[in-house]
Amino acid sequence: MEKEFKSLKEFYPFYLSEHQNFESRILHFIGSGLSLLLLLAALLFHNFWFFVAIPFVGYGFAWAGHLFFEKNKPATFKYPLYSLASDFLLFFDLLSGKQSFKAN
Repeated sequence: MEKEFKSLKEFYPFYLSEHQNFESRILHFIGSGLSLLLLLAALLFHNFWFFVAIPFVGYGFAWAGHLFFEKNKPATFKYPLYSLASDFLLFFDLLSGKQSFKAN
């Protein structure tokens, strides 16, 4: 039986366990960073197409990391909101040095 997560705080350690590969973490970081830049561009330029590109860019990089490097199924399919929030938690944890691109 699969675990039911009751909070993001409870889910995040599971998320990190599914993101151990160096290359995958880099791809997640790039996808999340580009998604934030696309959001900023959409707001600055009032261009709908930047909004449309966000999920394709963000998930494209992340799913490539899972397919080619992690060799696991993205948590997005079972826990979409926790997974999306965790993508950005990991992005900022990597940016701040709280997490390493080389997982323990």
